[in-house]
Amino acid sequence: MATTPPTRTAAATHDDPAIDPIALLRGLVSLRRLTGMYPAGHPAIEQKLSEVEQSIQRELLTASPLCLDVVRGQAHVNGLPFRADSDTQAQALRELTELGVDSIHMHAGVSRRELLALSEFLWQFKAASGDAVDAQLARLDIHHISLGRLLPLDTRWRAAQWPDAPSGPLTPDYEESLALTERTFDAAAAGQGINLVTVRHVVELLMRKVATSSAALGQILAVKLYENLTYCHSVNVATLSLLLGKQIGLDERQTSALAEAALLHDIGKTRIPLDVLRKPGALDRRERKLMEAHTVFGAEILAELDGLQPLTPTVALEHHRSLEGGGYPDLGPGRVPHALSQIVSVADIYEAITGARSYQDPAMPEQACLILARLAGTKLNTALVKAFVNAITFFPVGSVVRTDRGELGVVVATNDGEPLHPVLALMDDGYERRPGRVDTSERESAGAYLRHVIETIRPPEGLDITSFLTARA
Repeated sequence: MATTPPTRTAAATHDDPAIDPIALLRGLVSLRRLTGMYPAGHPAIEQKLSEVEQSIQRELLTASPLCLDVVRGQAHVNGLPFRADSDTQAQALRELTELGVDSIHMHAGVSRRELLALSEFLWQFKAASGDAVDAQLARLDIHHISLGRLLPLDTRWRAAQWPDAPSGPLTPDYEESLALTERTFDAAAAGQGINLVTVRHVVELLMRKVATSSAALGQILAVKLYENLTYCHSVNVATLSLLLGKQIGLDERQTSALAEAALLHDIGKTRIPLDVLRKPGALDRRERKLMEAHTVFGAEILAELDGLQPLTPTVALEHHRSLEGGGYPDLGPGRVPHALSQIVSVADIYEAITGARSYQDPAMPEQACLILARLAGTKLNTALVKAFVNAITFFPVGSVVRTDRGELGVVVATNDGEPLHPVLALMDDGYERRPGRVDTSERESAGAYLRHVIETIRPPEGLDITSFLTARA
């Protein structure tokens, strides 16, 4: 029977041939601080560097690589756990992991110069850098040390797996918008800047084509059986924002500003590591802090670009702020988000909860509308929530629904003033479209509705919703 290795304290290692990992990690943390406090070559740096180097080289004589890992606040050396037996030792572990480093592996051949370069790197380290850590280390000529993060396998193996983007046939304009936005976000993540010509082209596509196409809207408004990455989410949020902007009567200039701001509202996520963005389950404190920083990162990225609409950086900064002053980032008391930020907030929340996540199934549109209603007046603007729900309705275009007669159909149009009674294209048992349309707002002579929509369902596998939306009645 397998047994759990005993947990040792740092004090217990004086008579143990194994290295004391906590002492070594404390040494690395101290060396990092010293390189940030003193100029190169300072005696304090040289003394601590010698201590750390001797400890590492002594261990590497018997085992290579030397693997130092911090798992749930506990240090491990080559797989064996050690427990911190003082607050000072525990603080050293926290300081390292809060940098975004859970794992340090050192290989035979590591030099004094590499250890010093590592400490300088850790002093300036930003986990949100767009480059992979190994690439950053390689540029510093550090080849015998690797850094990493440890992901909890006990959550990942249980996580539902969803496609990264829509997999069915897409309308050409929506597909082009997604492709161009993906290219834009990839370039930003690689530090290559943002092509404003491409951004303007996508804004025009969304305003003139996507937001006015029933087929495209059907692919955005309905239940999304994919865990969309940031670029896809951004296109969807921009389109939803345009629908809300139209509902409240924004003019052409305001609409263009809204579309650009909504499209780029999450550009700051290009500085967040992908494993944090897509982590299954809850984020820890460090990861949450990093994730929340995407608003500030986005505002910084956009503020440096000439030619954007003036409010685009503001929306990136404010879209997670609430009317009551909560949310993030903390911008001080009394600051109310700009009206464009409030519009994007409504669209952002709706899009997020109707999309799949590794830790949750997508919410049905009617459920999402009820969630928005609960947030109205506190986090969200009540008038904007009402306008948004009126624009998309509880059963938006593209939804697959069931009627009280047991019929299945796709919503192909909505009725003003009748949010619960859309127009349907019914399908047969083989999920093929039946001729004609059914208007569920029709009533019998006594005034009762002939049909009621009773629920939204997940689209059956293989169903081409676009064919229902583009076919003539």
